[in-house]
Amino acid sequence: MFQFNQDERYVMPAHFGPRTGKVPSGWYHDVTNLIISYRTDREMLAAYIPEPFEVAEDAILSVVYACNKSVDWLAGHGYNLIGVNAPVAFKGQVDHLQGFYTLVMWENLADPILMGREVQGIPKIFADIPDHSIVNGTWRIKASHFSHRILNMTVSDLVDPSAEEIAELQKNMEGKDNWMGWKYIPRPDGVGASVSMATLFPAENAYTAAQIGVGSVEWEHLTWEQNPTQYHIVNALADLPIIEYLPAVMTKGSTNLVVEGKPVRELT
Repeated sequence: MFQFNQDERYVMPAHFGPRTGKVPSGWYHDVTNLIISYRTDREMLAAYIPEPFEVAEDAILSVVYACNKSVDWLAGHGYNLIGVNAPVAFKGQVDHLQGFYTLVMWENLADPILMGREVQGIPKIFADIPDHSIVNGTWRIKASHFSHRILNMTVSDLVDPSAEEIAELQKNMEGKDNWMGWKYIPRPDGVGASVSMATLFPAENAYTAAQIGVGSVEWEHLTWEQNPTQYHIVNALADLPIIEYLPAVMTKGSTNLVVEGKPVRELT
């Protein structure tokens, strides 16, 4: 009969044994990011941030698109994602960190969704996310589910940043490169939690190009019939007001999700 070994790494269905074969690195070797950020209402945003997180005084929502190619742990395959992040401070009994809380992350491939949800506690769900298009200098991204649109993103007028703008971006990220979420796994009957904890999932980036431009996000309002599993998420984000856009950012480079000395862990 099959027996579990607590020193092995299993994912469901675990009874086929631990993952075998080549142990890959955490590098995503070819990543294109588009980041559109805007100020929103702090009190409205706080309604979706669990304690002991606190929303930063400057409540900025960042919608991030990533086109990931040449992913080591997927044997060179890739996928696309759209994540929604907010600046927060974690004020726990032990940990005190500044960084970004991931409200939701859509991805167009089941494998990273399951690994991210079950293991790391990243709030991942599925959407159809085609590769971005570029027409007359305008970048366009879209996401949908059940053939109904979730959002459209556009970025235009991209230019190389000045030395002052680069310095400002670096200053804003200093000491805040901590990506956090909440791992919640319900009990088998769906009522209450089997696991409920704040998590930290470090990452490091190596950029080969960066530009800034003008971005916009158009959220859709959906009905239960259009998107029965996600409509409440999309509508909540659509209802957060866009008070002021910040400069949009486009980057190209690589990302590492297995950072030496910084494991994915529970925050306390």
